[in-house]
Amino acid sequence: MKRLLALLVAGASTVGLTALAGPPAQAATGCRAEYRVTSQWEGGFQAGVKITNLGDAVDGWTLGFTMPDAGQKVVQGWNATWSQTGSTVTARGVDWNRTLATGASADLGFVGSFTGANPAPTSFTLNGVTCTGSVTDPPTDPPTDPPATGTPVAVNGQLRVCGVHLCNQYDRPVQLRGMSTHGIQWFGQCYNDASLDALANDWKSDLFRVAMYVQEEGYETDPAGFTGRVNSLVDMAEERGMYAIIDFHTLTPGDPNFNLDRAKTFFSSVAARNADKKNVIYEIANEPNGVSWAAIKSYAEQVIPVIRAADPDAVVIVGTRGWSSLGVSDGSDESEVVADPVNATNIMYAFHFYAATHKDNYRATLSRAAARLPLFVSEFGTVSATGGGAVDRTSSVAWLDLLDRLKIGYANWTYSDAPEGSAAFRPGTCGGTDYSSSGVLTESGALIKSRISTADQFPTS
Repeated sequence: MKRLLALLVAGASTVGLTALAGPPAQAATGCRAEYRVTSQWEGGFQAGVKITNLGDAVDGWTLGFTMPDAGQKVVQGWNATWSQTGSTVTARGVDWNRTLATGASADLGFVGSFTGANPAPTSFTLNGVTCTGSVTDPPTDPPTDPPATGTPVAVNGQLRVCGVHLCNQYDRPVQLRGMSTHGIQWFGQCYNDASLDALANDWKSDLFRVAMYVQEEGYETDPAGFTGRVNSLVDMAEERGMYAIIDFHTLTPGDPNFNLDRAKTFFSSVAARNADKKNVIYEIANEPNGVSWAAIKSYAEQVIPVIRAADPDAVVIVGTRGWSSLGVSDGSDESEVVADPVNATNIMYAFHFYAATHKDNYRATLSRAAARLPLFVSEFGTVSATGGGAVDRTSSVAWLDLLDRLKIGYANWTYSDAPEGSAAFRPGTCGGTDYSSSGVLTESGALIKSRISTADQFPTS
C-alpha cells in the first residue's frame, strides 16, 4: 500500500525555532514535504519523507509532523536524528545534510509500527514553519529529476556511502543494477569485448561483478595471473562506463581469516593499480559461513586499511554471517552487526539470497536492516540456493520490487552459460557472439535482462 502526501506553501509567515542540537536553526519561509509509504506488513511499515526548502537557506533544520493514530510509532530512522513524544515526531538534520539551500531537498526515511489504521501523518513543519497543502495519491505533479544522460560512471562519478545509501557525486542515493560473472577460472570465455558490449549497451547494466574465487582452482593457484585477469576486466568495464565490483570470492573454507594474508596481498595490489579509477568497488569476502560475526569483523578491520592505504575513496562491501545473509541462514539476524559494526567508514554490508529458497523471513530482515545499515545485494539468484532448479518468478519479482523500493543495488548470479538454472545464457552461448537475443537467454536471463535494461533513475540535483 502506498500513499503520498504532497504539501506546499509559499510565502508562509516566519516562525523561529531553536534546533535541539548544534547551532541555532534558521527559520524557513516556505517548504514542501512529500511522504510515501514504500512497504507495509502486519504491524509495521517503511516510509520516506522528502523535505524541500522553498525559503532562505538554512544551516540546521528540524522537520516536525504529527502521527494521526495513537498506535503509530517511529521505530528507527535514517538520514536524520529521529525522536517521538506522544504523537509528535521530529527529525533533525545530521552533519552531512544539515545545510539546505533555497530549493534544496533532504531525503529521510524510517521504519514504523502501528496498531489499527496507518493513516498519513499531518502538520509537517520545517523549523517551525507549517507546510500546508492537500493529500493526493498518486501525486498530481510529483517532483522529478531530469533524465540523466551518459554512462552510469559518467553520470554518477565517484560513489560514497551516505547514511544507509550508496550515493553519487551529487550526494544523492542511487541504485546500481547489474550482473556477476561466474568463476573466471571456469567461464573466462564468457567475458570478452562482445559480451561486455552487450552487457553495457543491450542489457544497460550499471555494474559488472568480477567473481575471483580464491580456492577451487582460483587465485591461490596463480596469484599474479588472476590479479592480471581481474585488472583486465575492471578496465573493460571502465571503458564501457560500468562500475566494477572486485569480488574476493571466498566460499570454502568459510572463515575469511583463512585467506587473510592472500587478501592483504591481493587488495594491496589491485587497490594501488586502480586507485585513480572511479568505477571500482571492493568486495572483500564473498560468503563467510560457519564463522562468527566477530571473526568476520576482525578480518574486515585488517583488510580495509590495506585498501585505504592505496585507495582512500572507494566503497568497500563487507560479507556477513551465514553466507552473507546477515546471519539469517544461521538462525540470527542483523542485530549483531547493528550492535557491533565494522570500525571503518564508506562501507556497505553484503546481503545474498536465492529466490526459490529465501523468502518472507529473509525479506523481512532486509527491510528492517536497510533502516540501520548500508546494504548491497552483491549476489542473488532467481532459483534455489544450489544455483539450480526452476526459476521462482513470484519470489524473484517480490525481491526485485523490494530492492527497487529501498534503492538497494544488486548483481545477479550469473552472466554465464553454466549448465544450471541461475545462468543467464543457454549452454554454448559463450562460444558465439550473441549475448542479448531471446534465443540465447534462459528464463532467468530473460527476466533479469528485462529488469536491469529499464531506464535508470540517477538523480543529478
